[in-house]
Amino acid sequence: MPDGGSGRPGPVSATRHDWTRDEVAALIALPFPELLFRAQTVHRARFDPTEVQISTLLSIKTGGCPEDCGYCSQSVHHESGLKASKLMQVEAVLAEARAAKAGGASRFCMGAAWRSPKDHDLEAVCAMIEGVKGLGLETCVTLGMLSGPQAGRLREAGLDYYNHNLDTSPEYYGSVITTRTYQDRLDTLSHVRDAGINVCCGGIIGLGESEDDQASLIATLACLPQHPESVPINLLVRVAGTRLEDAVPVDPISFVRIIAAARITMPASMVRLSAGRESMSDEAQALCFLAGANSIFYGPKLLTTPNAVERQDMRLLDRLGMVPMQIGGTAPAS
Repeated sequence: MPDGGSGRPGPVSATRHDWTRDEVAALIALPFPELLFRAQTVHRARFDPTEVQISTLLSIKTGGCPEDCGYCSQSVHHESGLKASKLMQVEAVLAEARAAKAGGASRFCMGAAWRSPKDHDLEAVCAMIEGVKGLGLETCVTLGMLSGPQAGRLREAGLDYYNHNLDTSPEYYGSVITTRTYQDRLDTLSHVRDAGINVCCGGIIGLGESEDDQASLIATLACLPQHPESVPINLLVRVAGTRLEDAVPVDPISFVRIIAAARITMPASMVRLSAGRESMSDEAQALCFLAGANSIFYGPKLLTTPNAVERQDMRLLDRLGMVPMQIGGTAPAS
């Protein structure tokens, strides 16, 4: 079991839910070779280190969100130039899903800019889920806050994953978002888990938070009653017109350290190198894979912000001797 600071890691099969912020901070501060050694050791005990799970993300309803998340171009509180759109038609979504599957995606993620879905909109999303499942893809949606019955309905439709990020630490959260509480987010995660849906939950690095906040975010995720099956770690994409458009860029090595800490503390989770990859060098992304990232979003856009170019992604994976993970491929060891 990792000891949070000194010596070599012990049994890599151990899974903890009692990480403290100080322990995670000590991990992040380890000498870089030692940190990556620990992360790669944990990673290899659970996954094939040459495989990367590929997901595609589609915005099925863009803009007009009443939340005031300081980073988001879709908030009505920001002048980002983004126009609100209606919910997409089911067949249009399925056409995008077919293209994603043809491009190598194994999971299709759908996002709607809502505070929480209305029941009639939820039924349309359920039809999308059923259609995407029928194509042989895993399904994920992010729709904002959910009630228990809504989570249950999504489960009935066959939803595999629900994404609801914590975004940042409990301590820093109020500096980024004021229109919903941290507990609101935790409650939605509980509803999703109680419904039997896999949880996709991570955060954003570069919101102006401190290093202690970064450690606190990872500790909070790692101390959930059950670790999220997917943990997206996003690098802030600074969008003109949002409150965080002038946020200080994150040092790439510091970002890799966060990826490594997520892998060590949540050993069986898929750690997704998520938003912000379009600004990362190939070398920085390679270090993230070495630190235990084993999932990426693939496609030209993440909801409303640019993503890395698909051909460039595949060239990088080929250069690294890595391949897309297939549905039903490597499963985490218990």
